[in-house]
Amino acid sequence: MNMRIQKGNSKMATDDVHVRLCVQEIVKHDLQIKAFIQDIRDTATSEDKLSEINGHIKEKLQILRNRIDDLERLAKEQDKETDRINILNDVDNHRKQLQSTKATLRKANLTCKLQIDARAKEDLMSGGTDPEIRKRKNRENLAKTATSITENLMSISRIMASSVKQSEETMHTLVTSSKTLQDTHEEFKGMRGVIQTSRKLLTKYNRREITDKLLIILAVAFFFATVLYILKKRLF
Repeated sequence: MNMRIQKGNSKMATDDVHVRLCVQEIVKHDLQIKAFIQDIRDTATSEDKLSEINGHIKEKLQILRNRIDDLERLAKEQDKETDRINILNDVDNHRKQLQSTKATLRKANLTCKLQIDARAKEDLMSGGTDPEIRKRKNRENLAKTATSITENLMSISRIMASSVKQSEETMHTLVTSSKTLQDTHEEFKGMRGVIQTSRKLLTKYNRREITDKLLIILAVAFFFATVLYILKKRLF
């Protein structure tokens, strides 16, 4: 019994260690994300730098979500109901903190992008008095404009090619449908001839049937008349 108690105490101690380590990891990565957010506010001066910092934050966010999931799993493995409830409450608090951190990140990114745009406008305006800067800005703007026009032309070309292909498919479908209608019309014409011929034959057979009936009636009448004549001669 003492051995079972010792094993139970050892398991509880191990679980506590795992929970503490997991919480420490959550706190560490949360602080690192906040530090990156502060870098966005303080040092991000270009789109490339901003993208680099956001790449690091994305990795940390994924690790943080995984650690929170691990903590939830550890909570469900607890033997004591009170420990399980307490850890699950911590999980809920960490997830709320994660949502708050993500909201702060979005605000920091928006503010930084506005600052970068404002700084670019200031640089453009300040370059108006310096011929070299003005030429460089003009070349950059021309290059961007040319790239944009090229992309738009390529997009229009793809759309036109798609439209032409659809028109060809529609034309092919119309030709096929027209041929099918013509074939069907010819079949109907052939069927009409067959129907007319069949009607004539039926009319002919109907007349012949009437003639056959009349002949049969006359033959029967002649037969009975002959019988009556023979009987009359023999009896009278």
